[in-house]
Amino acid sequence: MKYILLIGDGMGDTPVPELGNKTPLEVANKPCIDRLCAVAEPMLVRTVPEGYPPGSDVANLSLLGYEPETYYTGRAPLEAASMGIEIPAGALAFRCNLVTVRSEEDGRLTMLDHSAGHITTPEATELIQAVQAACGTARLRLYPGVSYRHLLIHQGEAPVSLNTVPPHDYLSQDVTAFYEQYLAVDYLAELMQTSAQVLAEHPINQQRAAEGKGEANSLWIWGEGRKPAMNTLLERHGITGSLISAVDLLKGLGVCSGLEVPEVEGATGWLDTNYQGKVDAALDALKQQDFAVVHIEAPDEAGHQGSATDKVRAIEDFDSKVVAPVVAAMDRRGEPYRLVVTMDHYTPIARRTHEDWPVPMFLYDSSDDSSGVQQPSGVTYTEANIIAAAEQARRCLESGAAFFTRFVSPKDGEKHG
Repeated sequence: MKYILLIGDGMGDTPVPELGNKTPLEVANKPCIDRLCAVAEPMLVRTVPEGYPPGSDVANLSLLGYEPETYYTGRAPLEAASMGIEIPAGALAFRCNLVTVRSEEDGRLTMLDHSAGHITTPEATELIQAVQAACGTARLRLYPGVSYRHLLIHQGEAPVSLNTVPPHDYLSQDVTAFYEQYLAVDYLAELMQTSAQVLAEHPINQQRAAEGKGEANSLWIWGEGRKPAMNTLLERHGITGSLISAVDLLKGLGVCSGLEVPEVEGATGWLDTNYQGKVDAALDALKQQDFAVVHIEAPDEAGHQGSATDKVRAIEDFDSKVVAPVVAAMDRRGEPYRLVVTMDHYTPIARRTHEDWPVPMFLYDSSDDSSGVQQPSGVTYTEANIIAAAEQARRCLESGAAFFTRFVSPKDGEKHG
């Protein structure tokens, strides 16, 4: 039996007025997902435990079967693992975004874009390297990542009063109070002020401004944590596998859980990502391994941008360019497989940030006898449909660990592989 987990990050939503008060999942044309859903087992799964931030770190950790209460230490350490960066004993890792902020006439600061206009990786790498050359110290070191997502390693204890927040939670909002926390710490104030000057003067930002693109005019540090200790999925469930994503956070989860993390050229985390490359990597992995995860970031990014049009497109691309070709290829191989389509969390367009609500998903089993599916849903894949079907089937699970055990537990007498 093979196991395939396909994640449309942030696909879930609430009714959107410009979509006729329907959700993007209700509007999107997704024939393959809907066909599978009708004969699959519906589930409603709480991926974010009560009291935890509804981020992709917590939610995807949960989807891989790890209890956040035990294993979650912060977002940035996972990204460090992806980048092959060792966190020294006693040090903290911070996520470091390149963002676009605006200084208002009254001196307040507004967060315009958490992604600096989805800046390209080559542009961002050059900017982060320039900031590191100007600002790097024995205490602070910057490492370039993918697009706007980068890393800061902080040696020594961080200021206890620092209360960092994700920039995507404050789009078009006043972030002055959060920014002033950095300025209250002398060495962080120097980092923020000097880096802003370096970024403003850099030819890349000057060129982006001339082209009408968002300028990466500030750093934003958040998501701090120390190195986690996780046992692997092979140790926990006896399975080998690969995780395919454009996002360092997800890659870090793969590394920490013992999965292989193949690099896919052209994987961007946006609508222009290399879908075919991701599918090919997953199918190649499944020739020898038990498990493959394909993570698609675009629905989440569209939710943060507040774009219903982009979110519908992202879901349709997920269906036609990921789910459909994976299913077609596995059916041609003729080997039995279980496949889950899910989101990690909701990213409602109206809110432009994450919610911690239980997520709707389905488990499809290709076995001829369908013994792996309990009470097929009989419905298309939408939030309301799966919630109702899961409640009727009594498949409302209180943790990702419970979901993952249900997903990868083979039928009696069957071995993985």
